[in-house]
Order: sequence, then C-alpha cells, then structure tokens
Amino acid sequence: MERFSELLKGKLAFGCMRMQLDANGEVDLDNFREMVDCYLAAGFNYFDTAHVYYDGKSEIALREGLTSRYPREMYVLTNKLTSSCYEKEEDILPLFETQLKNCGVEYFDFYLIHAVSQGNYPKYTDCCAFEIAQKLKKQGKVKHVGMSFHDSPEFLDRVLNEHPELEIVQIQYNYLDLDDPNVQSQGCMDVLKKHDKPVLVMEPIKGGGLVFLPDAALEKFSVMNEGSPAEIALRFVAEQEQVVMILSGMNNVEQMKENITFMMDPKPLSSDAHQAIKEVREMMHALKLVECTGCRYCTDGCPMEINIPGVFRCVNDKIKFPNRPGSHYGWATRKGGKASDCIECGQCEEICPQHLPIRALLKQAAEQFES
Repeated sequence: MERFSELLKGKLAFGCMRMQLDANGEVDLDNFREMVDCYLAAGFNYFDTAHVYYDGKSEIALREGLTSRYPREMYVLTNKLTSSCYEKEEDILPLFETQLKNCGVEYFDFYLIHAVSQGNYPKYTDCCAFEIAQKLKKQGKVKHVGMSFHDSPEFLDRVLNEHPELEIVQIQYNYLDLDDPNVQSQGCMDVLKKHDKPVLVMEPIKGGGLVFLPDAALEKFSVMNEGSPAEIALRFVAEQEQVVMILSGMNNVEQMKENITFMMDPKPLSSDAHQAIKEVREMMHALKLVECTGCRYCTDGCPMEINIPGVFRCVNDKIKFPNRPGSHYGWATRKGGKASDCIECGQCEEICPQHLPIRALLKQAAEQFES
C-alpha cells in the first residue's frame, strides 16, 4: 500500500488510549516523555489520540510530552471526532478548536470520525460531521479525513458507498477476532480491500488479551521460536497488505522497546506459526471469554463508577488460569462500585465497541465473586 508511505514511517503506531497513570489518576508525564523519545529515536512517527481518552488528558499529555518538545515535521498526529462529545452541529467546530489547543498544534494530519456504528451514524450524518471534516481539510486544519469503525462488514460497505471521500479507515483486527460474530475483522478487511482503502489497525493484541494466554496456548507458541505472544500477534497483523499502521497501546518503556525490536522490520510468520495461531484461536474461542479489550469507554459515564474492564479481567483470568489461587476482584473494585452495584442504566452497552451484554455479564460476575 503506497498511499501515505512518504508520510508514515514504519508500521508501529503509538496509541495514547492506555497511558500510564500516577496515584492521582493523572498521566505520568515523565514516563510518557521517555516513551516518546524512545519511539521517535527509533524512526517511527505516528501518534493517535481522541478527546474522550482520559477526558482530554491524553491530548494534553501529547502537548506536554510531544508537540511542545519536537518540531511539527517530526511526528504525525491523529485525533478524532466522537459522537458523545457534542450534542448538535454547532458544537463540532468549537470542540475541534479545543482539540487543537489541547494538543498544541495548528492542524491534525488525520482526523477520524470516531467509532462509527449503526447506533451513532445517524447523529454523525444529521450533524453534517463528514461534511465539516471535509471543510476543515480545505482550510488546512486537517490533512486527511477518515473514520474508525465498529460494526458489520455490510454496514461498512454502506458507509463507504455513501462516503467515498474517506481516505483511510481504522478497524479492530487481530487473529482472535477474524471470525468473531461481534467484530468480524476479516469481513471488514475484505470490504476495505474491495474499496481499496488503506487500513489503520486498533487492538492488534486485543487489549493485552493475546499476551496473557493460557499455559496451553503459550506452549503452542513457545516451541516455534517465533517470539513472544505480543510479537506473534503484531507480525500477524503486519502481514496484511492493506495495513499501513498498527496501533499499540504501550504504557511503559519496556513495552515500547520490545515492540520496536520486532516492528523495525517485521518478518513474515512461518507456516507453522500460522497453524499454531489457528489452533490457539480455536482454543481461546472454546473458553468463551468475555471479549473485552479494556478500552474503558464504558467507565466514563458509569453512575456507579464500576471498573467494568477490571471486573471482566477477573472473570477471564479465572477461566484462563483455573489453578491460580485467589482473585484480584477486591483490587479491581477497590476505588468504585462492585459488579452487584450496577443499576442497569445501559449507557455502557450503548457505547461498547465490542457490543457486549455488559449488564448480564456484570450479574454473572457478581454471582461468581460476591456470593
């Protein structure tokens, strides 16, 4: 995929949705600056954020850790328009100006209509979001317009037919979600190939879910000498010809250095590795895990302040590691509500990119950990 090849350096993107926080819930800027320095020194240049990430703190961290410290030509910066951040068409431009100010830049290289789905698409169209993004491009405040997407291949095809002007699309893609009915990664990738759209990939490691694997899965990979589970997952995505950038939510320097090591020149996986991936995928599907990626979109508006991703991580760990003593459920719920505190308002399900039945899953978790 030659488009954007002069703009983008390498395929490893610095996703700023899972930043390391300090004890006060603020972004650890010293850690972030060190990661930024390490990433740019390795020759990569793509940073991704959104106004909803940590309620604007991700944008501000980018200003403090990146844009105020490096020349504009040294990095590519992507931001997004999220439907929950505005109520009416007149709100969009002031929101955009806030995003520019927060990030400390005069333009964004990419501006994405965020997390497009059948649920929020009418709001985007009714408020002329796609048209406003194109006007911003004409004004030079946005260089390229695209979207991130969470829905079915059929709906993706419809949106691209209605908005062929979109230059790039971000989708969730990893080896576990290829045929998952809630994600349909491969089906979406096939639609993007049909429309000849460059692809940005999110969740290549499924929020860490493809790192912390059951022992049987780890054994499948360890005998091949193809690298760590994270390396195998990232190289699998890097092989896809439409993919121009892979977002990794690295939150410490050690993760950054590890990813840089094998993403400087990602080697194709062997046929044995692909067979092992197929077997691990079947193994993981059989476990029937909660397919949460830890994006935390669900937690921002939770009236009971339930750490929903933390609860689901406890559920999955109990399934994946049945012989591990104890549970970290108490730790996961120490700063907010427990699963049983859910009042079933449903806002979490409306915004969940994985389309999970969160209310029912929280009931099951409460029965499991609080009985």
